[in-house]
Amino acid sequence: MSTITSSPAEKPRFHFSLDWLGLAPFFLFALLFIVLASSNIIVRSILDEEGNFTFANIQGLTDANIVDAYTTSIQISLITALMGGVLGFLVAYAIVIGGVPRWARTVIITFSSLTSQFGGVTLAFAFVATIGRTGFITAIFKDVFDLQIYRMGFNLYSVLGLSLTYLYFQFPLMVLIMAPALEGLKTEWREASENLGANQWQYWRHVAFPVLLPSLLGTMLLLFANAFGAQATAYALTGGTINLVTIVLSAQIRGDVLRNPGLGYSLALGMIVIMGVCIGGYTLLQRQSERWLKR
Repeated sequence: MSTITSSPAEKPRFHFSLDWLGLAPFFLFALLFIVLASSNIIVRSILDEEGNFTFANIQGLTDANIVDAYTTSIQISLITALMGGVLGFLVAYAIVIGGVPRWARTVIITFSSLTSQFGGVTLAFAFVATIGRTGFITAIFKDVFDLQIYRMGFNLYSVLGLSLTYLYFQFPLMVLIMAPALEGLKTEWREASENLGANQWQYWRHVAFPVLLPSLLGTMLLLFANAFGAQATAYALTGGTINLVTIVLSAQIRGDVLRNPGLGYSLALGMIVIMGVCIGGYTLLQRQSERWLKR
């Protein structure tokens, strides 16, 4: 009786695909500007000017001025994330489900794509020229409606005014992200709800909104991070009169009077932690949303 001997399974050979070369710029960018830059900030935040280990920079984050800067930045980020999230969701709903004309949807998506990247000195100047103390909208209110909005309490160069400016690029970003999520709602879900006797409110309350909630919350986290890291628009609009983390950080790193690079790196470390929490939460919520929409 002959025995059959099986040959050992061949080990899979590693095959390098040239397709990976297309990702090389991404990995290089991530390595240089995320991994190495973050590592440099972490190391420098626990070193003094002589290169000795110290916790003084971290302890400096408890200073009243630093705490106020974080509080103000978080306040503005929350306001713009919530208001931009609600407004952007309503606009996205209108162009995807609301039945607006196709040309209007194209115009809104194009507008959102442009304005979501609009910021800095240009945006600050646009708002000063529009609703500043001598802006043309301010003049219209005064000459046509006899309303002097600045005497009524409005101030563009305040937390409220800066939040209004941030909304210009916050809610378009919400539109761009939520429009695909709304398009992912399957018609079978609505039909099944209607067959079971559910009205439109019940469909949104028990089916559509729970499915969209991870995307909605995740995008609001992204809006929070987007506003929290903004610096150029705030500085150009207010001249640094509003105490924000990004402005204080810039003063510590590049300033002449308040220069303290160690404290600046500690401020940046605190921002990295907050940004990491926001991005991590956004990633987890997006995965949850994708699982629902793929079913």
